[in-house]
Amino acid sequence: MTYCVGLRLNRGMVFMSDTRTNAGVDNFSTTRKMFTFHVEGERMITIMTAGNLATTQALISLLEERSKATSDRDPTILRVPSMFQVARLIGSTLREIISESTAEGATSDAGFRATVIVGGQIKGGPPRLFLIYPEGNFIEATDDTPFFQIGETKYGKPILVRRYDPEMSFSEAVKLLLVSFDSTVKANLSVGLPFDLQTYEIDTFRVHKQIRIEQDDPTYQSISTGWGDALRAAFDLLPSYEL
Repeated sequence: MTYCVGLRLNRGMVFMSDTRTNAGVDNFSTTRKMFTFHVEGERMITIMTAGNLATTQALISLLEERSKATSDRDPTILRVPSMFQVARLIGSTLREIISESTAEGATSDAGFRATVIVGGQIKGGPPRLFLIYPEGNFIEATDDTPFFQIGETKYGKPILVRRYDPEMSFSEAVKLLLVSFDSTVKANLSVGLPFDLQTYEIDTFRVHKQIRIEQDDPTYQSISTGWGDALRAAFDLLPSYEL
């Protein structure tokens, strides 16, 4: 399983993904699920993936391959003129991979399904964030829906819904995401550290910060412990339901 979040702020975007993959309770491994495509000063694109690992690896490999010889391959993720076209290209590529996998002998495409978050900015347009479905169609983040989650979403969503503020600083947003991820890790063994974190500042067209947060990261440990203590304290302050 996977947990990834793309968060839109007034000052830019924050992306975070876990790195755990598993094929059973005794077979865990670490795999990157966040990928960056950029042209300095012109475009910055971040992709996060969830779902069948073979499908997501094929998707990234195909996007990378088609971007290396840009003069011979058009369109590519490094040449399309807008983030909308980036989402369309990724969606069609994902649909192509799933269709080919199904055609090679599978009776259903269910085992090959994958979901993608893509966000970024291309010069001349605003920052945009999209959620792409296995069928290749997609939706865009709005003021009413300012973040997207993929993978194991249910455990970490309540804190995002309750505390998100578009005026947050990057540091506040990362703290919010760490609480969301920590809640998910505590509830589901198939999501785990390390976490990959990336921030993007509007109109810079480059990575603002890129960090891998390990299990022994002191800030993460402080947030994890503090959040648990704060929840217990808040629970004790609530009135009991008299029976």
